[in-house]
Amino acid sequence: MPEWCDVVVIGGGQAGLAAGYYLRRAGLNYVILDAAHQAGGAWQHYWDSMRLFSPAEYSPLPGWGMPRQEGEEFPTAGHVVDYLRAYEKRYDMAVRRPVRVHEVRPAGERLAVESEAETWLTRYVISATGTWECPYVPDVPGRDAFAGRQLHTVDYTSPQEFRGQRVVVVGGGNSAAQILAEVSRVADAIWVTMRPPRFMPDDVDGRVLFGVATRAAAGGGAGGGVSDLGDIVMVPTVRDARERGVLHARPMFVRLTAYGVRWADGTEQPCDAVIWCTGFRPNLTHLAPLLPGGRHGEVATEGTRSVDESRLYLLGYGDWTGPASATLVGAGRTAKATVADIATRIRES
Repeated sequence: MPEWCDVVVIGGGQAGLAAGYYLRRAGLNYVILDAAHQAGGAWQHYWDSMRLFSPAEYSPLPGWGMPRQEGEEFPTAGHVVDYLRAYEKRYDMAVRRPVRVHEVRPAGERLAVESEAETWLTRYVISATGTWECPYVPDVPGRDAFAGRQLHTVDYTSPQEFRGQRVVVVGGGNSAAQILAEVSRVADAIWVTMRPPRFMPDDVDGRVLFGVATRAAAGGGAGGGVSDLGDIVMVPTVRDARERGVLHARPMFVRLTAYGVRWADGTEQPCDAVIWCTGFRPNLTHLAPLLPGGRHGEVATEGTRSVDESRLYLLGYGDWTGPASATLVGAGRTAKATVADIATRIRES
């Protein structure tokens, strides 16, 4: 027989755990279904040198702040993983893993959440699957002809594997700038972007972004949101790359050749590897029976609730699901509002 609960949360990363905290506090019957074999979300897959943009106290999930990491002002990805695992245990989250949800479909007055092993019937679904499993690579001519190595941010771990090589880093965000900064120390690296990169002022780090996101979430951000400050945080490694003169971006090439890249004016750059730091798309394939008209991976929402399916909520996919919702602190804010709305609807019904 299918299992039954008030709310099924799909995804056990930071957004799913934040939802679990508020669902537990609201006294609702819930389960978190996570496809991973262990806790930690996408943080357990980041490259070796990855750091938060701000000290631990500026990146809390609800209820329990992140402890400081000894010897590190800005916590490593590994420290965040440890925090998420401890958080899950601290609040005795109702997590089942590994459970990969294949689809969510209407089932009368309920929604049916189906995996290979089990089916859950639920009043509401919170989808919090994130974007890490859906890396995006632009369809540039010649990609299949390139004889070198191509990899995405999800595949990158350390600059040492590129020592002595010629590397093209593609992308205009933080991942591209940080990877370029460290790869350029061991390889002949060039940076390529679709548009000129926008650098934040040197004195802006996660503490400033925290304040901007807080005001935006409260509806009082007179000066705009985080994106108005720029796209790239000038962390120490990126500032160092600027001082070394390597933080200069070339415009996007028009095609890949067998041995490199070619620009519109016909000039070519030989290279051994291309690192695509070109972002992600929302991981929403499991929602196809509910949202067949989803455009470019995003769906219409009012707050975090789907416009097309009122029993569905989406957490942590980006600003379209709440200001800074893909961050630790932003996930908590949007989860609080989501669970409050669900609890109200359950009481009224």
